[in-house]
Formats: sequence, C-alpha cells, structure tokens
Amino acid sequence: MKYLCLVYLEEQKLHAVPDSECLVCGEGFRKRGLLVAAEALQPVETATTVRVRNGKVSITDGPFAETKEQLAGFYLIEARDLNDAIQVASKIPPAREGSVEVRPIRQLNPQ
Repeated sequence: MKYLCLVYLEEQKLHAVPDSECLVCGEGFRKRGLLVAAEALQPVETATTVRVRNGKVSITDGPFAETKEQLAGFYLIEARDLNDAIQVASKIPPAREGSVEVRPIRQLNPQ
C-alpha cells in the first residue's frame, strides 16, 4: 500500500537537516524498494493557492493556512501497513526537527 509522508518544519529549521542526509535516506529507501518518490519543496513564500468557487478561479500568494510549521517536502513510500509506514517515517531525518504526517493513498473510483 502507498503512504505519503508529509514533512513539516518551522521556517527557521528548513536547513537544520543537511540535504545530503535526506538524499542518503531517500537512496536507502529506494534500495530497499520502499521509495516511490521524494522531493523537497521551495520555501512557503513561493507557494500559490488556487481555488475555484462558482466557476471563478482565485489565486492567492502563499499557503492555504497560516501555521508555524510549513510543508517542506514529501516521501511517497510503499509499506505493508500503517505500522510499517510509521516505522519508515520515523527514519526520515527532518522528523528530528519537525514532524512527518503519514497518510494512506486513496485510490480514485473511476465509476
């Protein structure tokens, strides 16, 4: 089953974990057959939020919500179950400085 591990960090801690450590972690996950994809994100001030209401598109600079921690990156992994995904997420280096939200991927129903 696929799980998305969303990495959240406070802005001042975005560089607290070296990129090289995250790259090594991702490569280790890849070698073990766990990693589907992983990417770091640009800082929150580069974000744009898009909404469509009543057929009208509105665009807002920045993230959807003001929070202390911001989405910094993600790891899309394959895991046996939630417990296995949590074990994998606990090895993601930024978990030491921020948090990692683990969410199962929902298959879309084509009806």
